[in-house]
Amino acid sequence: MVQDQQILLLVYNIQTGDKLEQYRQIIQEILTEHSQVKPVYGEIAMKLVFDRERDRYQLLRTGWQGDRRVFGALIHIDIEDGKIWIQYDSTEIGVANELTDQGIPKTDIVLAYHAPFMRQYNGFAIA
Repeated sequence: MVQDQQILLLVYNIQTGDKLEQYRQIIQEILTEHSQVKPVYGEIAMKLVFDRERDRYQLLRTGWQGDRRVFGALIHIDIEDGKIWIQYDSTEIGVANELTDQGIPKTDIVLAYHAPFMRQYNGFAIA
């Protein structure tokens, strides 16, 4: 009985690890695609930041538009407790839609930029 439980736990850990690795890869691919789109205004560079150890992923804009400094996140995603937390998304298509198109279930995606009490209405994970 104990050995069966240990085997099930090992299988669960492998599946969870594989899932997280798949999520990491998909997030990096999506952010990389977005980084290829250059703004039509100003001298602005798109910069990718991938912290796989802490599961933090960002696409930043840096540069100048005339005499105005441009700096900030276009997309910020974290992986926490096996779920993808979209902290910020200023894309038109919506990163959550791109993630679901890649087969990630809505139950594993949290729209963190929505207030916690509103998440129950968005069709994605609450937390």
